[in-house]
Amino acid sequence: MIIDEKSSRLWSLIGSRATFGLTILELGKKNNLMVLTADTSTSAGLDRFKKTFPEKFLDVGVAEQNLIGIAAGLASEGTNVFTATFGPFQTMRCCEQIKVHVGYMKHKICMVGLASGVVLGTLGYTHCCIEDISIMRSIPGITVISPADCTETVKATLAAIKHKNSVYIRLTGDMNQPVVFNKDYDFEIGKGIKLLDEGNIAIIATGTMVHKSLEAAKILQEKGIIAKVINIHTIKPLDEKLIHELSINSKLLVTVEEHSVIGGLGSAIADFKSTLNDAPPQLFIGLPNEYKKSGKYVDILDNYGLTSEKIAKTIENKHKSL
Repeated sequence: MIIDEKSSRLWSLIGSRATFGLTILELGKKNNLMVLTADTSTSAGLDRFKKTFPEKFLDVGVAEQNLIGIAAGLASEGTNVFTATFGPFQTMRCCEQIKVHVGYMKHKICMVGLASGVVLGTLGYTHCCIEDISIMRSIPGITVISPADCTETVKATLAAIKHKNSVYIRLTGDMNQPVVFNKDYDFEIGKGIKLLDEGNIAIIATGTMVHKSLEAAKILQEKGIIAKVINIHTIKPLDEKLIHELSINSKLLVTVEEHSVIGGLGSAIADFKSTLNDAPPQLFIGLPNEYKKSGKYVDILDNYGLTSEKIAKTIENKHKSL
């Protein structure tokens, strides 16, 4: 696929789910591939794939446990398999099947969690997913990827089919998603990306929060606070070499994620930091461990301090206490 300013702008307009569907359409032309959904072909942007490659598509209905079981059976015969359904149903409803078929039996499946985080907040917390990183990183043999934007969704999907392990791709955000990458770049599973490399504060973000962290860094710069911004698209395996480097050269690490502050990116970094001597303090910015009133996406993010302005303010207040 051609990755340039024009394509990244188009993908941004249609959102990460439709971008995933276009990427799978390209993969279907050249690969031994099966794509399975749980009554989510339209939501996953897969209607064109289903029409173009009906022999490579299977909708199992609202039966996510079966989704994983069938996918594992196909994978056992050497087929490249993608499953796609909403985040909470991809990870929580069929957690035992993932543990057994993927973790224990080691069948390779590329699992895509659609509309994860709180983008479906108007449907209530049944359709929000703020625990999926925690769940998936705890199961052996699963690589966990959280793309920063639609361009990175393309890169992650293309990389997943070649990867030796099972992969969970966590898609966050809505249509009209901000662009982080407007041209091709080196994407490597397990390697973070330095977007801003000056300053003694390191803002380490994943998913939708990468762009918001870049904007927060601009706000902080206007106040004389210079911060690095790091895109950690792969949460498992974590880029420990990069986190070690940031720990040495920073007086504060800030983790920002559209996920619970328990078990996500922040926890993964804290786990690794515990093995270091003299690691700097860490500020966790994310969703609290609670289910409160749901609502519109932008309102939930604002309520929990996950806007660029509030991220900057939280970091500024912490900076004053250092």
